[in-house]
Amino acid sequence: MATTTTFRYTFLIVLFLWSPPPSSASSFNNDIAQELIRNLNLFPPHDINILDNPNARPTDNKIVEKPLRFPNFSGEDGEVSIDDLAHRAGYYPIQHSHAAKMFYLFFESRNNKKDPVVIWLTGGPGCSSELAVFYENGPFKIADNMSLSWNDYGWDKVSNLLYVDQPTGTGFSYSTDKRDIRHDEEGVSNDLYDFLQAFFAEHPEYATNDFFITGESYAGHYIPAFAARVHKGNKAKEGIHINLKGFAIGNGLTDPGIQYKAYADYALDMGIIEQPDYDRINKVLVPACELAIKLCGTDGKIACTASYFVCNTIFNSIMSHAGNINYYDIRKKCDGSLCYDFSNMEKFLNQGSVRDALGVGDIDFVSCSSTVYQAMLVDWMRNLEVGIPTLLEDGINLLVYAGEYDLICNWLGNSRWVHAMEWSGQKEFVASPEVPFIVDDSEAGVLKNHGTLSFLKVHDAGHMVPMDQPKASLEMLKKWTQGTLSKSGADEEILVAEL
Repeated sequence: MATTTTFRYTFLIVLFLWSPPPSSASSFNNDIAQELIRNLNLFPPHDINILDNPNARPTDNKIVEKPLRFPNFSGEDGEVSIDDLAHRAGYYPIQHSHAAKMFYLFFESRNNKKDPVVIWLTGGPGCSSELAVFYENGPFKIADNMSLSWNDYGWDKVSNLLYVDQPTGTGFSYSTDKRDIRHDEEGVSNDLYDFLQAFFAEHPEYATNDFFITGESYAGHYIPAFAARVHKGNKAKEGIHINLKGFAIGNGLTDPGIQYKAYADYALDMGIIEQPDYDRINKVLVPACELAIKLCGTDGKIACTASYFVCNTIFNSIMSHAGNINYYDIRKKCDGSLCYDFSNMEKFLNQGSVRDALGVGDIDFVSCSSTVYQAMLVDWMRNLEVGIPTLLEDGINLLVYAGEYDLICNWLGNSRWVHAMEWSGQKEFVASPEVPFIVDDSEAGVLKNHGTLSFLKVHDAGHMVPMDQPKASLEMLKKWTQGTLSKSGADEEILVAEL
């Protein structure tokens, strides 16, 4: 009883010290979001694509889609011509929204159009998936002169790739109704499900392909909810059956209760903080965070927003000792507020010829939306692990992978929630050996697997694994979607044992 009282007292103190007063909460939240956006050297023209100008709309309630040919493409691929591939861009109206139109890019596989369909979701929350298109696993790379060349390790080499700007208001996606701004995973996953139904209705030639959901960072929330929504729709025979085979979370935030507690452990292990700092965080801040998350639960409102501020005192405390390290990759330093320079993406997408190719009309490109970020704060500390065991039991595969030098969604916290997850294969997974993940005869990571669950710690990578280790990430996707990721690890273990 005394311990509980102490925790509650600590929670109230930390909440008082770190939560902004109601009158300034919106401004405070916006400042946080703007800082994160500036860290990437991005400067969106406004906070969200909620339009009040009807003349700017490229579509009403019709599907608008066109073949996509980017200008200034100068790449060569000895195996395929870009003219032979179905690249598309477009808007699909979201059926159960008020007026939302979701923008997407589709890139047919450079290998075989019967390859799996893989959808990628960027996190933020509120950042456009075009970040991944041009800097991580998309078909192209942008040069400083705004020309495009092939990405030799684009995921379209082994899959048909879909990128979606979501939640509504992000990237080129837009609405004319503020009620389409999403605040939780129910709204996000329903919109994505409606998008998939529209896409496969328009393109039935891909509907029978294997389907995988992937993404990173805050998509650790989106992905489990989206996978559960697709599975639910399939079971209820709501519409077109989607051949969901698996979902993959890269350096994600999925179970905050476990992951926030792991911050101090990771920071101490990596030499970011010292033992006295660690002891103070675990004595004061971690218990307060644990209580705040408990009060949030899975469907709380105000308590969940409060828990965001309380729990982020842990991260903020670590960063106060870390100097100018890049919390996405602790091997690197930030230059002032600049941690990555993704500005070429905005420059490229704002060119008139590119906008014409995309068919976006006068819609502005909102690379990262501070309004979407703020709207999702109530969702931030909710645990999305809770729906995953049912998916595993029903034969849907999960791969959790994490670059080892990421602080903000570190591998340690991800490993802990994966190991703690209760499902029928938990004991066997925990007992399974760690085996090397081999790429080009070198160890690119360490893999654990049992049944439908795999966890991969990726070497020499930070928060954005496909950017830091493009070849390894492509090999990871290829083997995982083909069902051979765990087999390759087992083969290496046998080889090592024989030697």
